[in-house]
Amino acid sequence: MLQNLSSGNSVRKSSVRVMLTLGLLVGTLDITGAIINFLIASGGKNPIAIFRYIASALFDTSLPYLFLAITGLIMHYCIALGWTILFFLVYPRLRFLHQSQVATGMLYGIFVWIMMTLVFLPLTRIPPLPVRPVQAAIGIGILIVAIGLPLSFFTHHYYFGKSNAYRQQV
Repeated sequence: MLQNLSSGNSVRKSSVRVMLTLGLLVGTLDITGAIINFLIASGGKNPIAIFRYIASALFDTSLPYLFLAITGLIMHYCIALGWTILFFLVYPRLRFLHQSQVATGMLYGIFVWIMMTLVFLPLTRIPPLPVRPVQAAIGIGILIVAIGLPLSFFTHHYYFGKSNAYRQQV
């Protein structure tokens, strides 16, 4: 009994550590892709504007520049962690996701784009922007590469790799 409790506790600690690590990874990959895209599209303007834009979802843009930049950065990583936790918790329960890690990653990237662009952003203070096909395709591509695929591969490995704690619990 004690061994089961301690092994279950270590699985939970392992899961939390993996989710935090993956959240940081996909958050960093996503913001890197966004910065590269912003630099190309804007002709080299200051990419801190991305973080101010993120913060403007909740805060007035007349607030201090540094406050908005730091708040936007924190919000970005919290959002990335939220998508990571959702994927990590849903993945073992939906068996069809186990069939193809590439297809799963692509579908999750598309899902995140749809939810962020068409559901969550309209609920914020950010004025609605028209959906442009080229920007949408770039945004979806970034989310597939930066969030969907890494989450799919690493989560699959966590749950079904050779020496995983999950399989030992099932």
